[in-house]
Amino acid sequence: MSLYTLEPRSRTFRARLLRWYGRHGRDLPWRRTREPYRILVSEVMLQQTPVGRVLPAFASFLRRFPTAGALARASLGDVLIAWGTLGYPRRARDLHRSAQIARGRIPTAVGALDALPGVGAYTAGAVACFSTGAAVAFADTNVRRVLGRVMLGRTATEREATEIDSAVMPARDAARWHHALMDLGATVCTSRPHCDVCPVFGACASKGVDTAPAPRRQAAFATSDRRVRGAIMREIRSSPRSIAWLSRTIGDRRVPRLAETLIQDALIVSDGPVLRLPT
Repeated sequence: MSLYTLEPRSRTFRARLLRWYGRHGRDLPWRRTREPYRILVSEVMLQQTPVGRVLPAFASFLRRFPTAGALARASLGDVLIAWGTLGYPRRARDLHRSAQIARGRIPTAVGALDALPGVGAYTAGAVACFSTGAAVAFADTNVRRVLGRVMLGRTATEREATEIDSAVMPARDAARWHHALMDLGATVCTSRPHCDVCPVFGACASKGVDTAPAPRRQAAFATSDRRVRGAIMREIRSSPRSIAWLSRTIGDRRVPRLAETLIQDALIVSDGPVLRLPT
């Protein structure tokens, strides 16, 4: 099916989706602002992290760093402490670097956003769209699932979903459109879809049967390197610690190796035999 012959079905899809969103859309704090810094913070936090965990972290982080300028002036150590147990602390490091590179003023143009550390095509498009209302096409996991299933009969690749998004996006109110896609993917068109309550079921090509290959499952968190890295960061956020102390306390022989990866990522520094947060 050509992406450029979708208009008859896409009109029905758009109308039903936006009508559903008007009744069931989630009221999230980052949707009440057009400030690019706050939107960037939310998008970075939402990477690989559920909304329920992000909500309190978002509020707490912005109390500590209410502006990009405040974030840029802070030490990385203070930023990592404020990031807390949200996970994937490289996100906090890159957010801090972005604020410094942008000199406290987060841009709104896709190209300028994409050049910031840790900001890829999706995040750049999302921040540009949600801060300015620009009709920028982009696709996260939820958008890929909804647009792919409706138009292709299966979850789309990021490239396919971005092309479909560009072809069927309404001319106005692109931000509302993308929020609606995300909410449908997060609450109805999930990995196991709830087709009985889906507002766009009549326009959907998949009808609940998704032929896309299942995503590869990650290793269980309890046995993962990520758990040990997180434990090291948790202890060092409290106080500088030695490798020997960390190894005894965490009780995992991977501690020395994974502590070295955290040093390489500039998330901790070695001060002789003691490891501490960067200043």
